[in-house]
Amino acid sequence: MSLEKVALTIAGSDSGGGAGVQIDLKTFNAIGVFGASVITSLTTQNTLGVQGIYDCPSEFVERQLESVFSDLNVLFTKTGMLSSNEIITTVVDRLKFEVSRNLKGIVVDPVMRSKHGSPLLKEDAIDNVIRNLIPITYIMTPNIPEAELLTGIRIKSLRDMEKAANEIHKMGTKIVVVKGGHLEGDYAIDLVYDGNQITMLKEKKAFNGDVHGTGCCFSASITAYLTKGESPINAIRKAKKFVSKSIKRGVYIGNGFRVLKTY
Repeated sequence: MSLEKVALTIAGSDSGGGAGVQIDLKTFNAIGVFGASVITSLTTQNTLGVQGIYDCPSEFVERQLESVFSDLNVLFTKTGMLSSNEIITTVVDRLKFEVSRNLKGIVVDPVMRSKHGSPLLKEDAIDNVIRNLIPITYIMTPNIPEAELLTGIRIKSLRDMEKAANEIHKMGTKIVVVKGGHLEGDYAIDLVYDGNQITMLKEKKAFNGDVHGTGCCFSASITAYLTKGESPINAIRKAKKFVSKSIKRGVYIGNGFRVLKTY
C-alpha cells in the first residue's frame, strides 16, 4: 500500500486561529499536503493579544509524537512554539531518532514572542535551542528580533543580516533564512545562506502594517513544499510568494491585527 506523504507541525495552539498549529494546518491544506499536528502549548489568544499560556506536559507531547511517527508517513516537520526546556528536550530527542529513520528534514521557526510581544519561549530555554535544536535543523527561519537574540548582533542592514546568518549557520543548521520584513522600506528582503552561497529574495511588502501569523505560515509553507518534493531554495521562494499572497488576501476577524487568508 502506498502511503500519502505527510507534513507535521509541532507547535502551540492559537485559539483565535490566526497563528500556530491552526495556520500551519490551513497552509498545508492550501498547498495540497496532508497535515498532522503535535500541540506543545495551548494559548488563549485572539487578534488583540495572548491572554494565557498552558504548556502541555512533556510526557503528553512525547505521546503525541509517538502516535504520529509510529503510524504516519511524515517526510518533513516544522517546529514552532517550544516554550520550555522540557518540551525542547522531548522534541529534540524524538526528532533525532526519526531523522535516523524516515524523516528527511526539520524546519525550525524559533518562536520567541507573539506579534503582540508576549513571550512564548522562556529565557532559560534559548541556550537549549542553540545547543540542541539548531544542530539538527535543515532550514531555520528567524525574523530579525529572533536572529538578534540568537546571535547578539544588532541588525539594521542587509550586511548585519549576513553576519547574523553566518553565525546561525555556524550553530549547525544546514540553511538559514533571516527574514527582513522588520527592516524599513517598501520591500521585504529575506537572506538565505547555505554555508556557501547567499541568496536574496525580494518581494514588495503586501501590507504596510502588522499581520498575525506570517512567520508560522512561512515555515509551514516551506515544510509543505519540501514534502511535495521541491528543492530547498525553490521551497523557500514559493513559500515567500505564498505568504505574500496570503497577506494581500488578509482580513480582519476581530478588533486587533489583520490575519492571513490562505485560501
